[in-house]
Amino acid sequence: MRIACITAGAGRMYCGSCLRDNVLAMALLDAGHDVLLIPTYTPTRTDETNVSQHRVFLGGINIYLQQRFALFRNSPQFLDRMLDFRPLLKVLTRLGISVDPADLGTLTVSMLQGKDGSLRKEILKLARFIGNELRPEIVNLPNSMLISLAPAIKAEMKVPVCCTLQGEDLFLEALREPYRSKALQIIREHAASVDVFIAVSHFGAQSMAGYLGIDRNRIRVVPLGIHFEGFHARSGAEPEPFTVGYLARITPEKGLHILCEAYRILRSRIPSARLRVAGYLAPEHKSYLARIRHDMETWGLSGEFQYDGELDRRGKLNFLHDLNVLSVPEPYADPKGLFLLESMAAGVPVVQPRHGAFTEIVETTGGGILVQPGNPEHLAQALWELWKDPARRKELGLRGYDGVRAHYSATHMAEKALAVYQSLLSPRTAGTPS
Repeated sequence: MRIACITAGAGRMYCGSCLRDNVLAMALLDAGHDVLLIPTYTPTRTDETNVSQHRVFLGGINIYLQQRFALFRNSPQFLDRMLDFRPLLKVLTRLGISVDPADLGTLTVSMLQGKDGSLRKEILKLARFIGNELRPEIVNLPNSMLISLAPAIKAEMKVPVCCTLQGEDLFLEALREPYRSKALQIIREHAASVDVFIAVSHFGAQSMAGYLGIDRNRIRVVPLGIHFEGFHARSGAEPEPFTVGYLARITPEKGLHILCEAYRILRSRIPSARLRVAGYLAPEHKSYLARIRHDMETWGLSGEFQYDGELDRRGKLNFLHDLNVLSVPEPYADPKGLFLLESMAAGVPVVQPRHGAFTEIVETTGGGILVQPGNPEHLAQALWELWKDPARRKELGLRGYDGVRAHYSATHMAEKALAVYQSLLSPRTAGTPS
């Protein structure tokens, strides 16, 4: 099968959606399919072999200039290609430019307007590249923020178009009005051009069906999957002192402040511990981390708090092997949870809020404990119970280690995705929800 998969670059950040898209493309290639992974906005950054195409479409510089200045909407192709030059886009991402949705309302709406908006040239350029040069049997969009490509692609070629749903409601909800309402309206209008939507969890399918007004029967579930190379259960003694870990972006919606409060409560009950934190820190969230550091210092715990920055794959594996337990207590009901799969793949149990995709991942694998969302006391209690019961920690770690391999492998994800694609090429089987 010849599949064109579009992925959305996130600048210099290791983005969970980029990692997922790249792993899926790798697994489909390994299965013998002809897959072309097309980056948009910026080159993608992954912690494994990057299989995306060299050329970047909808480059960040071009869409910014065309949005701001009408002159660039008719610029010659050679200039566009220069502005989409991959090294130039990489330099741009190193500047740490904010992608705060609160600042991106106009550009978001323009992107969603597609061939009817100010970014018409860039949308048609990608649609025609796919239609004229790639000629795929299936096209997969990475999220609903690029749904305007669906009608443009359909106008160029008669192929099924899938659209993955990966938690973009968090971005949409952060848009200022009237941009949020306008963006949702346009997404709902373009939804008719999508043959099937793909959610990465059952929770995500249900929540996005309601949020975007999509018939649930039009959404299939293709759970996340990861490669397990390098992930091994720790051998030998556990780390001392008891080490709680956090592996996610440093941002309020990921709940590091909740974990720190729970850690403060935990430390009032046990003699010693450590809190190790890793993840991407955007410029707009440096003050958030500064407040957390101040709180930890006020509580007399600053010496136990360690921020390791953003980690590559080797660093992530070493980080996980140095933990007794991992927790990312998001107040937001996350439809993904890639960090849970990575933690369990290393045999590290998790403690997570009972909402979003966390519930189905933990219940499916058996690799952790679920607690009341947004409640530091409940989280601290669960951490304390694991501290005092090493046998239970080991049991949960082993369950997670086995469970994630049984249900969340890259191969399993690819098989589920292929079943969706094949159903679209065999109309008699299409339309069956999962």
